[in-house]
Amino acid sequence: MIAHWQALAAREVPVTPQCAPGSLRTALPSAAPEQPESLGEMLADTWKFVVPGLTHWQHPAFLGYFPTNNSPASVLAEFVTAGLGVQGMMWSTSPAATELEQVVTDWLAQALGLPEAFRHSSGRGGGVIQDSASSAVLVATAAALHRASQGRWRAAGTEGRYRMYCTERAHSSVFKGCRIAGLGEPQLIATLPGTGRMDPDALGARIDSDRKDGFVPALVVATVGTTDTCAVDPVPDIGRRCRQEDVWLHVDAAYAGSAALCPEYRHLHDGIDLADSYAVNAHKWMRTGTPCDVLWTSDSAALTDAMSIAPAYLRNAATDSGRVVDFRDWQVPLGRPMRALKLWYVMRAHGVQGLREAIRHDIGLADRLARLITAEPGFHLEVHELGLVIFRRDTDEDTRDLISRLQTDPTLLCTPATVGGRPAVRAAFGSPYADADTVRYVWERIRTHAQDPEQLSACGV
Repeated sequence: MIAHWQALAAREVPVTPQCAPGSLRTALPSAAPEQPESLGEMLADTWKFVVPGLTHWQHPAFLGYFPTNNSPASVLAEFVTAGLGVQGMMWSTSPAATELEQVVTDWLAQALGLPEAFRHSSGRGGGVIQDSASSAVLVATAAALHRASQGRWRAAGTEGRYRMYCTERAHSSVFKGCRIAGLGEPQLIATLPGTGRMDPDALGARIDSDRKDGFVPALVVATVGTTDTCAVDPVPDIGRRCRQEDVWLHVDAAYAGSAALCPEYRHLHDGIDLADSYAVNAHKWMRTGTPCDVLWTSDSAALTDAMSIAPAYLRNAATDSGRVVDFRDWQVPLGRPMRALKLWYVMRAHGVQGLREAIRHDIGLADRLARLITAEPGFHLEVHELGLVIFRRDTDEDTRDLISRLQTDPTLLCTPATVGGRPAVRAAFGSPYADADTVRYVWERIRTHAQDPEQLSACGV
């Protein structure tokens, strides 16, 4: 593994694989082996057949989507966790697994400057490690519906009465969670012109209108760092309206929330004391391997009342006493691995200061690229927020042409975007191996694609 990381850091392997659909399937046997094979054979085949067909998310020139980074401490924790094979669905099934999760989610809440109400130590709320922000929003939806209906939202005759609100910029998981919860599609709220941020007045008007029509507003999902442009919804104004209307506010800060580890970005949490739940992906920007989303709530009773199902085989004296937390009631599945060890290792190996410096480093790389784009004739900087840079060429045709050429280049990965109805190129920094030389390399590749595509043949593309 160390050799692989070194090869990534040196850009000795491509970011994206150059293989045709079905290539791995045809390279492997059509049936499982009848006789055991050695671990050595399996490892050899992993590097021979599987690794060449992967997109390397840790590669320094991987600038697509948002980062999903890793670290040796996280990998070690995954190894130990797998070896221990713990099932941490309840306190009684592994007390240390549950209590470690309470400790590390409180640690992280404190490091991010979250309100006391989000900590287990408050006695009101607390944090839980989910597999993804998608699961976090689904759990928050269930809690919101339970509270809005006083536990009756599944009763006959209530179908279609409850409402979820977000903007069209909300993550796809919000729309999926709304469907899974049986609400159909969320009610879309307009954004403030030219910002991509939710319009609080439009939200208030829609809630008022829905109440008059007999609907029950249950949940608003605000975003801190939208996937397309890293826009931040005005949480203070949204939160005040939600408090007035007794509507659950969930804040999805999957990417940008990690930046609040740095005091200079703590403003991203303005108004978070008005939220009922909040989620951030540690696996995006905290050197913690996926999956590791942390969901906090200030109303754990609503969450567990919505999620708890307790047949006899899940009852025990500790649970019945009410003195312990059973994380099975904080998530959709029953079973759960010991998720906290990974975050515990990472926070100890890096320290909060080390995680801050990693975030500042990535933001600094984005600053470098943004300056290069601004100085280059024929290029236009559209968005520069945290570690995200979005840019375009003079014309839409030139931009689409650049996107097309970049998508054929295995040595870097950017993703398409749309800003103000126009096509653009999106680059997000987050690889633990990226540095100033990465920025120079990436920029030269982009310029070459844009200005003289014939030169690419000399580069082997």
